[in-house]
Amino acid sequence: MSTKPSPRDPHGAGTPGAAPAVTAHPAVLLGGSANPGLAAAVAARSGIERVTLAVERFPDGELHVTADERVRGAHVYLLQPTGAPAERHLLELLFAVDACHRAGARSITAIIPYFGYARQDRRTAPGEAVGLRVVADMLAVAHVDRIVTVDPHAPTLEAIAAVPVTSLTAVPVLAAALEPLLAGDPVLVAPDLGAVKLAERYSRVLDLPVAVVRKTRISGAEVRARHVVGDVDGRTPVIVDDMISTGATIAAAVDVVTAAGARAGMLVAATHGVLSGTAVDVLAALPVRRTLVTDTLVVRGGVRPGMQIVSVAQVLADAIGQLVRV
Repeated sequence: MSTKPSPRDPHGAGTPGAAPAVTAHPAVLLGGSANPGLAAAVAARSGIERVTLAVERFPDGELHVTADERVRGAHVYLLQPTGAPAERHLLELLFAVDACHRAGARSITAIIPYFGYARQDRRTAPGEAVGLRVVADMLAVAHVDRIVTVDPHAPTLEAIAAVPVTSLTAVPVLAAALEPLLAGDPVLVAPDLGAVKLAERYSRVLDLPVAVVRKTRISGAEVRARHVVGDVDGRTPVIVDDMISTGATIAAAVDVVTAAGARAGMLVAATHGVLSGTAVDVLAALPVRRTLVTDTLVVRGGVRPGMQIVSVAQVLADAIGQLVRV
């Protein structure tokens, strides 16, 4: 009988209900060019061997990826967020997966801390592409056995993807970083309806009430906030979201809660610091005492005053450790 694991059981877990068996096959971690620092930190914290992924470009711009021969027969954990430039990092990830597959990897887990195109999970007008579905399909076709991601913008990712998805959250590490900064009768603020569940997670950890801003998106860079539901008068808002892209959503939320009587010296926490365009300048102009983001993405332009980076390396290392033991 063949012992090759199925795509939905990449580590050969065996009969349901049976005691987990420690795999006899090695586990290795590879990092793409999108966030080598995070890959190194995860490898150090997990104790998994980090092997080489050679990424180069030909003079005409074509990508060339080669995997280390030590991936043969190994359970491969390939770390590559797909932030800007999204197409470049996504193509590199797909090539790396193919390289590992052709080199004889026993299984391939794509660790995508920031999952690009997750905001395109449905059509809002005829003729639109569903970008999330396209990306998920490409990963499956490229022989990915499992996807691991952190606070994906679209909760539908697990239903859309053809392979198992492990969705982790940065809420515990961000909440731990927020706790010593809390002051002035704090209140958690979800800057839109999509962030309510995330705010509720923070609420369970920090034991704080939640207020919600009702907003309307005018365009990709313009947001109009209407009012806040919940008591923010005389309190210090802690605005939480899964990402900060242009900063427009945060700015609109700040305007609304300020008009409702909230104190200055607010805090902002978001898992992914996308920080597109002039987002850093937008945030710098707000009455925000500290902005916390994680290292799922490399902060373009470097860390600025008032910004704090919280690492998810241990979160990812723990998840890999659990998968390795399966």
